Amino acid sequence: MSLRSALCSLLVLLLAACGTQAQSPPDAETQISTALRAAPAPMRDAATVLGYDDQMEVTTLRDGTGSLVCLADDPRTDEFHVACYHEALEPFMKRGRELSRQGKSRAVVDSIRRAEIEAGTLSYPDRPTALYNLSGTYDAAADTVRDASRLRVLYVPNETAETTGLPTKPKDGPWLMEPGTPWAHVMIPGQ
Repeated sequence: MSLRSALCSLLVLLLAACGTQAQSPPDAETQISTALRAAPAPMRDAATVLGYDDQMEVTTLRDGTGSLVCLADDPRTDEFHVACYHEALEPFMKRGRELSRQGKSRAVVDSIRRAEIEAGTLSYPDRPTALYNLSGTYDAAADTVRDASRLRVLYVPNETAETTGLPTKPKDGPWLMEPGTPWAHVMIPGQ
């Protein structure tokens, strides 16, 4: 192999490595402040906040005294998305993150979690619990979320259209998603 070919090969490998390197997360203070934007204002001060360390592992950035857990935006994705949910949902959410990190598809993740809930090996609430989402584009310079979209979710385990009186398709208001499953939930669109 000529020196030129070797250098070209090395350059290609370096460019490939740079293109696949994970983006560094923002500092903890930024992750905390942006994650809390999904939470209702009265619950922000007491919320626990999870975020990402330098190895892109989820870690606790702030311990809270309340029942809400907020998850910072994943810097590996293009769209800004933060969520806060009742602490009773954390084992379910954590297990989903673990399975996704293993490369499992959404359908496989759901199948495994459902089997584990039914077997009693995965803790899951048997009462209504809330989740709050905020998505859009985060503008760090202006410290704002452009094109912000809020979605509130109320998990209602195993409920159906018949037991709730809610439609199962989105149509101008709340609707029931995943009816009849342990993670059946009411989608409540908002501003």
